[in-house]
Amino acid sequence: MVNKARKAIEMLYRDKCTMVEYKPIKDPVSKRTNNKEVIVLENQPCKLSYKNITSTEEGKVAKLTQTIKLFISPNISIKAGSKLIITNQNNVTKEYVRSGESAIYPNHQEVILEIFKDKA
Repeated sequence: MVNKARKAIEMLYRDKCTMVEYKPIKDPVSKRTNNKEVIVLENQPCKLSYKNITSTEEGKVAKLTQTIKLFISPNISIKAGSKLIITNQNNVTKEYVRSGESAIYPNHQEVILEIFKDKA
């Protein structure tokens, strides 16, 4: 049973997450096995958070860094290299990739994300 604190946190989840993993799939015609994108989770409620950090060094131009953090259920396993497609409450969709280990708490997990850059 989900506790009250977790329910309160999950009420803030206004975004939706689709998780894609790369899995080996054998082509029935060519018999070759290639890694293909496979959707392993769809429309999972979540919340994206953005934090901008400005750092300056004496005599240098200010540097702006943005941290993107995903808040999602602690029951979900997000593997390294997974692509996360997040659709926000305004129906804007962006692709991200997990950039570090998840911080898992009893009521939620926090995952630092980076914008997905296709290798093509």
